[in-house]
Amino acid sequence: MIPMEELKVKKITNGTVIDHIDAGKALMVFKVLNVPKETSVMIAINVPSKKKGKKDILKIEGIELKKEDVDKISLISPDVTINIIRNGKVVEKLKPQIPDEIEGTLKCTNPNCITNKEKVRGKFKIESKNPLKIRCYYCEKFLNEVIFE
Repeated sequence: MIPMEELKVKKITNGTVIDHIDAGKALMVFKVLNVPKETSVMIAINVPSKKKGKKDILKIEGIELKKEDVDKISLISPDVTINIIRNGKVVEKLKPQIPDEIEGTLKCTNPNCITNKEKVRGKFKIESKNPLKIRCYYCEKFLNEVIFE
């Protein structure tokens, strides 16, 4: 039997590394970021982690995340670490926090909510962070799932 070789993922020069994503959630994180299709992206799924057993990692070359993106990620996988890379060096480490309120970003699941009938931007209150409970500001319905705009 041929021994399995380790594959190493190349370091990025400039961009963002999202580490400690809950195992199996990297593709969901990638999807909500709306990364341009020509961007170089590396995704590692279910890799060994000392802290969590298994984790996912996402490396995005040439893009630094905006606050809105960090907020979205915190709703999917709150324990991530976001590293901003410039010239091959980590220049900033972010530990996203679930905000107390969210404007935009999410879509209310109540079909009768004003946000689904008129051009009103969604607004939500985080009632609990663990477990995550989100309530619509307008119709007061709790979201049974997180749906991004």
